[in-house]
Amino acid sequence: MNEAGTSFEFIMEEEEPERIDKLLSSMLPDLSRSYLQKLVKEGAVLVNEKGVKPNHKVNPGDLVEISVPEPELPDISPEDIPLDILYEDEELLVVNKPKGMVVHPAPGHSGGTLVNAVMYHCRGKLSGINGVTRPGIVHRIDRDTTGSLVICKSDRAHQALAGQLKEHSITRRYRAVVLGIIEGEGGTVNAPIGRHPTDRKKMSTRCKNGKPAVTHYRVLERFYNDTLPPHLRCVSGGSKGGNSKGYTYIECRLETGRTHQIRVHLSEIGYPILGDAVYGPAKCPFPLTGQTLHARTLGFIHPVSGEYMEFDAPLPEYFEELLRKMR
Repeated sequence: MNEAGTSFEFIMEEEEPERIDKLLSSMLPDLSRSYLQKLVKEGAVLVNEKGVKPNHKVNPGDLVEISVPEPELPDISPEDIPLDILYEDEELLVVNKPKGMVVHPAPGHSGGTLVNAVMYHCRGKLSGINGVTRPGIVHRIDRDTTGSLVICKSDRAHQALAGQLKEHSITRRYRAVVLGIIEGEGGTVNAPIGRHPTDRKKMSTRCKNGKPAVTHYRVLERFYNDTLPPHLRCVSGGSKGGNSKGYTYIECRLETGRTHQIRVHLSEIGYPILGDAVYGPAKCPFPLTGQTLHARTLGFIHPVSGEYMEFDAPLPEYFEELLRKMR
């Protein structure tokens, strides 16, 4: 009875009254509580043959009927796009997303997305919690950011990983090259992020009602201008606190996962990511497409086995080539 597309009924046997959404959530662990509340509101749940509200208290002896509809099929075409798979089992897969690939369909990107690719690979066996346009997607990375991303095949895997994301217990470490020389070993940026007050396509720390956002960073390597050919030297370290002495190769660890978080935080402290024309200077001395940002490490507790698993996505060739030129 935990499967979508089924109907069933039962007699409330608990000794104390209990909210209908809470009761159903305990009986149907593969379905989210918010989804069950939606079913109640839509009249798919009856108590003693009558519709109720999500906060309705079910009493001992009450008859509860529920109809779980078939999952809505997404109007998205599976596409045979090669995937760089780091890990796969019956519950999930971890992929190394390439640069330029959008995670899920959106206006202007109806095809060629990661969702199109995983729908073909998984033959439609993907979690449906995030809606029909984002099956299997529990988190995402920007189009021009490369690296590790987990895709959920089942709703129970999706719920478990979404819970870990909410608790900030998932390991997410990124690699980036920024403009300017960062002094010291590293630091932390703790600044709420929200929609930019004037440019709706951007995010910013200078907004009202921003959500908490924390990024930790540490220096891996520095590349000073005097060691680089003149045409590759850094000419801008940002408008706030940065410098134009060269570039810094860093690792970033996320505590939270706001949209554009690393890009916004590093730009705000004066060290925008190399190639990021949105949050940094428009001109770049290297032939890059988008920001030099890579989701290197992803770690989480497996939703079924309970085992901690960690995956490393190797740096893409363009990133390795960039480091070779700087060295």
